[in-house]
Amino acid sequence: MFLKKTEHDALVVRRTIPAPRPRVFAAWTQPEHLKRWWHADPDGSTALAEVDLRVGGKYRLGMRDPKSDQVFVCFGEFLEVVEPQRLVYTWDWEPPAAEVGETVVTVDFLDLGDETEIVLTHERIVDPQLRAEHGEGWAACIGSLIRCVETGTT
Repeated sequence: MFLKKTEHDALVVRRTIPAPRPRVFAAWTQPEHLKRWWHADPDGSTALAEVDLRVGGKYRLGMRDPKSDQVFVCFGEFLEVVEPQRLVYTWDWEPPAAEVGETVVTVDFLDLGDETEIVLTHERIVDPQLRAEHGEGWAACIGSLIRCVETGTT
């Protein structure tokens, strides 16, 4: 996995997923798949997955912390949807999550045949500590996605 901070304080995560691009795109965008992997803690769960996949469509995703049983919900709006190549969407958190403000996530799905490289760029996280926490969260969520793909559950 490759994580870096760009000159514009954007977080970039690159990871190769052992599945074809259409399957990875579906896992990233369809609620029935998101419910299987979208959580940062390996013992966590996905409590909420709502997706209206179209430009102007909204989404809400909620991950349950297994230690506190608290649900942390992110939400936003799709700005660009190019299936199965690219997603751009706004990102924010509902309380009680840390107040980050509206940021922007871009996910490029690069076709490598039987594998897909994802390049996730999360921009506008001004606070370095919150940016680092989001980097850890994205890495953990993508790790969960890979485990689901490898076990055939998504």
